[in-house]
Amino acid sequence: ADGVSEVGPGTLSTHVLNTAAGLPAAGLLVRLAQLQEPGPHWTELARRHTDADGRCQLLLAPGQAKAGTYKLHFETAEYWQGLGYTSFYPFVEVVFTITDPAQKLHVPLLISPYSYTTYRGS
Repeated sequence: ADGVSEVGPGTLSTHVLNTAAGLPAAGLLVRLAQLQEPGPHWTELARRHTDADGRCQLLLAPGQAKAGTYKLHFETAEYWQGLGYTSFYPFVEVVFTITDPAQKLHVPLLISPYSYTTYRGS
């Protein structure tokens, strides 16, 4: 190409589970940002709340994904406060790299007030 990033049909989604209750984390604010090269400057691309099933579908719509570094910012303290808990982590940021813009990426997050786990889902 002529220096322009190739854009693919890939998508990005997330799913947040409250492992303390064994339930989806509904209504949790999620922000998606992309690292601008040369960094470190982040550009916000999307802002969503998880649905009743704890999911955010299509944080990157088909055709929007580009190769690069991204982060998902989860407002966990706000979520836990809403349930009457304090949280050790005020927020969780998951930084990851998209190498193939055609792939469907799913980045789940498992949370409790004192721990979190993330992995590359399918």
